[in-house]
Amino acid sequence: MTDSANRRPPIRVLVVEDSSSVREFLVYLLASDQEIQVIGTVNNGEEALAAVKDKKPDVITMDIHMPKMDGYAATRAIMESFPTPIVIVTGSSSSREMATTINALEAGALAVIKRPAGIGHPDHVATARELIQTVKLMSEVKVIRRWAQRRIPDAVKPVMPESVPVIREVRLVAIGSSTGGPPVLQQLLSKLPKDFHIPIIIVQHIAQGFTEGFAQWLAESSGFPVSVAADGELMQSGHAYVAPNGFQTTVDGHGRIALQNSGLENGHLPSVSHLFRSVAAVYGPSAVGILLTGMGKDGAAELGLMKAEGAVTFAQDKESSVVHGMPGEAIELGAASYVLPPDKIAAVLTALTNHQGKWSATYGIRNE
Repeated sequence: MTDSANRRPPIRVLVVEDSSSVREFLVYLLASDQEIQVIGTVNNGEEALAAVKDKKPDVITMDIHMPKMDGYAATRAIMESFPTPIVIVTGSSSSREMATTINALEAGALAVIKRPAGIGHPDHVATARELIQTVKLMSEVKVIRRWAQRRIPDAVKPVMPESVPVIREVRLVAIGSSTGGPPVLQQLLSKLPKDFHIPIIIVQHIAQGFTEGFAQWLAESSGFPVSVAADGELMQSGHAYVAPNGFQTTVDGHGRIALQNSGLENGHLPSVSHLFRSVAAVYGPSAVGILLTGMGKDGAAELGLMKAEGAVTFAQDKESSVVHGMPGEAIELGAASYVLPPDKIAAVLTALTNHQGKWSATYGIRNE
């Protein structure tokens, strides 16, 4: 066979952006890759809905703030009528922008990235590459129709465990998530009781510059205290910490967070694997590990390491995952004690931690 016979058809992309200059810039960047074909551009959400119906793109790049119909409303309408992988491309990472962006993710968008830097900017090449790689990766995701009132039929609802294990005091909950993760984390944290007293540390794969806005949105929308983790910070009871971009996040035996500039792992900085491996070594059977929706395998083997050290481990089930790569890999490896949707994970986590005394950093180190 010839190379042309083996070559995949180009990824057909629709660009949705109200600024003509930004629109032209995105088309220029996407068209620079021979595996991508820009099949059309539109100015707002209303035009996007019509174009998706007519052109049937493989991927949509979506702006957030547009006239007539914004990116959130357009995403919701598209996912209810013509399910298509959507990548949010935004020029701002403010908390207001992040709230709208997360709503779009909840409505079915797969990823959010910051608009690539302009030609001549030191970050131009790296950010342009990120846009192209994200579009390519998201084109492989098989999205499903999202209904305004989505209900899982009783026949496929996961069965709750009859009991939870008796373990030594839970001192830390570690969570990893990627594609589709923000609304799942919001759901999980909002289901925890107000007196939940265990520290939680989270690695969420998210675009550079969005961690602060994401943490603020997560705190406001879930009602659970959330902040971006700082190096040397002493973890507090009933508080969640989001790993910052650009550092690997670990924990020490004194209940403190340590940030390390040690490079990528599994293509990520921060990496779920790096965090889980640290938690397994320090907290052993006193930890809980949770691996949520996401592409790839980051954290899967290390969730198994946590389980081998005596931790209780969870993987999100396939039915509730946007992408079942990470949790699916963990399930294949036998790394999950439980396979459940987010609300059931929260219920079992609550049962695990009931009747425990207040967490104290002095008890952070594992007992051998």
